[in-house]
Amino acid sequence: MLGSPAADVAAFGVLGLLIGSFLNVVIHRVPKMLEAEWAANCAELAGQEPPAAPAFNLMRPASRCPSCQHQIRWYENIPVLSYLSLRGKCANCGASIGVRYPAVEMITAGFFALAAMHHGLTPAGLAWVTLASLLIAQFFIDFDTQLLPDDLNYLILWGGLVASALQLTRVPIGSAVWGAVFGYLSLWTVYQVHHLLTGKQGMGHGDFKLLAGLGAWFGAEYLVALVLLSSVVGSVIGGSLLVVGRIANRDIPIPFGPFLAGAGLLAMAIGPGRLESLVPFAFPFASLAR
Repeated sequence: MLGSPAADVAAFGVLGLLIGSFLNVVIHRVPKMLEAEWAANCAELAGQEPPAAPAFNLMRPASRCPSCQHQIRWYENIPVLSYLSLRGKCANCGASIGVRYPAVEMITAGFFALAAMHHGLTPAGLAWVTLASLLIAQFFIDFDTQLLPDDLNYLILWGGLVASALQLTRVPIGSAVWGAVFGYLSLWTVYQVHHLLTGKQGMGHGDFKLLAGLGAWFGAEYLVALVLLSSVVGSVIGGSLLVVGRIANRDIPIPFGPFLAGAGLLAMAIGPGRLESLVPFAFPFASLAR
């Protein structure tokens, strides 16, 4: 602790702003990095030289304005404050900067502060803010690209199992393991039945892995509640998109990953114990899982 619970919350909140700024880079660049990796793999399989490309990763090149390629200076990249001081515009060309950038920073800061309130500056608090960061990244990556990168899903899955084994969560290791198993198999079964009946793919395999990861963090007894929460999140997102006219065409697919990631974040915000009291019927196997 830094001296008081309020100081812990403030410190974690500021750290969350900084991590949120980095998450904006992750959300933008990871899909592009995957595309470059796939292109290189395809070229290798075809016996061709991989396409030449400049270094592109989470660190290089430096962030630039997409409109004029102006390199963003450090004082133009201070979370939230720079956006406000620049009035949401590029300092060089005046092009509009999306409001989502400060929104991601503030959302991340909020979950960091929430973790500090529940756990303080402890290893458990660091574990939960790591999960929150990964879920925020997966939420927006899947929303933008309909991709759930395996690298991030595996970090969520293995992180949940390790956190349980180290007793950084209140989930026994047995419940974490079975949560991962049943989380994966439940959506895999839904996928197979839907594909058998319709001949179409109803969801991506990344959704199976993401629910497996959530099962590892929250335990097998939480799986039903997480699925119910994902339907609530989906209703809110779908309704919002209808209002703003983003999904006027019903044939446009809506990714399921943001609903699952949002359910995980919502379960974190509600917290263990309170969720059981809100939706007790969603925990039919709670006694068995413990």
